[in-house]
Amino acid sequence: MNKILDRYLANEMWPPFFSSLVVAVFIIIATELLPITDLIVGQGVKLSLVLWMIAYLLPDILTFSMPAAALMSTIVAFLRLSSDSEIIAMRASGIGLKQMLPPVLFLCSAGMLATLLITVFAVPWGNSSFKDTLFELAQTKAATAIRSNVFSEPFPNVTFYVNRFSRATGVMEEVFVVDRRDPRSINTIVANEGKISYLREKQMVMIHFSKGSILVVEKDMSTARTIKFEAYDLSVGLQDMIRAWRMREKAPKELSVQELAMQIEETKEGVRHNEMVVELMEKITVPIAVFLMGLVGFPLGAQLQSRGRSMGIGVGLVVFMVYYLCLAGVRSLSESATVPPMFAVWIPNTFLLASFIYLFRRVSREKHLHLNLHRFFRDLQKK
Repeated sequence: MNKILDRYLANEMWPPFFSSLVVAVFIIIATELLPITDLIVGQGVKLSLVLWMIAYLLPDILTFSMPAAALMSTIVAFLRLSSDSEIIAMRASGIGLKQMLPPVLFLCSAGMLATLLITVFAVPWGNSSFKDTLFELAQTKAATAIRSNVFSEPFPNVTFYVNRFSRATGVMEEVFVVDRRDPRSINTIVANEGKISYLREKQMVMIHFSKGSILVVEKDMSTARTIKFEAYDLSVGLQDMIRAWRMREKAPKELSVQELAMQIEETKEGVRHNEMVVELMEKITVPIAVFLMGLVGFPLGAQLQSRGRSMGIGVGLVVFMVYYLCLAGVRSLSESATVPPMFAVWIPNTFLLASFIYLFRRVSREKHLHLNLHRFFRDLQKK
């Protein structure tokens, strides 16, 4: 009997879990459609490159979406059972809430484990790979910006003019380049030939010039000199290629667990120290939040006095917003050291655990939860 019941309840929960997850991921990606469209249409970036960038951001998106999916799955499943009076029938047959709990625990545990793997392994990988893809984007930008017999600026403050340019080989003939990146001088390079190569390890573009000269003029016009060369290399770093990106220390989200632990030990204190402590602790607290979210949805869905899944979705959204507002506030307090980070990051989970215990005890005693969100939203629209 228990196996049949567990299988039945599991089949009620898994579909809303995956559908909620897909919807949440789609909504988050949809908010970025305009920048994505600009990359493809305006910047001429390949669609495949843009799709890889989205794929690398998926671990972060999934981390954000998993708690909501766990909450929605249990609320919607048990609200459906409650609306069809199946929970009343189960109770009449001697099946209490405790007998319904095992499949909920299994779903919540699976979601917690999946989220833990994503936060520990996939999120640092995704953020690091996204940075590498930005370099690919810079390469694409350089190759598409340089044109024959046209002044172009593929990199900020570096202007090119070439008579002939082959995108296939990266070779430029009869090259004229003005490099204004140095705050003290302007370098004008004239060369018979130039070739673009990409150094992924160092995250820079290298332009190799052959047989030419460099005119170096101080910006205050005090001195000028000419240098002839047989070979000369001009390097352009990632920070020069993409204005919005700056070469910097890795962000906490790009660090693995081991790297976070090492840097926390090295920094000891300060804003960055607090940020890394929060990031490390959230690799544990967010998966636990997925588990607790699913548990909170169980008594809510089982005893909401309303019919239709819209009620479950409304309640789920309210709980989800409260949790993430609490999480955002805790992050701010932790990073500013207003509250010790090691303590603050557990506040949202404490709220979820207390909510589950209260709701479960209330529902176990058959004290109904009278929530009328339809009236609430109707009154809100009138205002």
